[in-house]
Amino acid sequence: MNKSIHPAPLNLRRTRRETLGAIGASAIMLGIAPESALAQGSDETVLTEALVLRDPDIPATGNAEGDITIVEYFDYQCPYCRKIEPELRQVVQDDGKIRLVLKDWPILGPVSVIAARKVLASKFQDKYVQAHEALIGVNSKLTEPRIRELLAGAGVDVDRLNRDLATNAKAIDAILARNSDQARAFGFKGTPSFIVGKFRVPGILTMAEFERVVADARKAAANK
Repeated sequence: MNKSIHPAPLNLRRTRRETLGAIGASAIMLGIAPESALAQGSDETVLTEALVLRDPDIPATGNAEGDITIVEYFDYQCPYCRKIEPELRQVVQDDGKIRLVLKDWPILGPVSVIAARKVLASKFQDKYVQAHEALIGVNSKLTEPRIRELLAGAGVDVDRLNRDLATNAKAIDAILARNSDQARAFGFKGTPSFIVGKFRVPGILTMAEFERVVADARKAAANK
């Protein structure tokens, strides 16, 4: 089923409350604050452009120098996230100019949190992409032993991962908290949910719909 996508004008200085009030049922432009110099702990802090699109603690995939960023809020146990992953990867590969940021939003129980924390810890051994693909590409139910098995099979040093996770637990938990705060601030109801450029796109899209939103995001960026 084709989705109707209706962009709305961007207001960079929109507050969190105004952003929530402006969100409709389909893709609209985001209200993202352009500056990161906001009061720590305020509603607007999680909505800065730097943290939404370029969180320095989350590795970017795709083209790191791409002109458009896609942000996905996902859960490793979400069947829809698993289903859409090959198409999203194909869109990024075919376009060649998309920067992809994968934001764990583990909302489907404790195992989702375990999976998210372990994959984020894998970045300290430069295995983030391999770890992500190992967990998002499986169709079976995840358990903690199964997660360890999948990560080891993807070439992740599980013993080192556990050490890195213990050492960096506070920072990893802070990433998950930021991701959750952002997703809820933008009014997302579940996974997967996306930001394409500065468009908010809740739910699943086909490859053609992703390509259309990317094109719209480029036009919006060119006309700002």
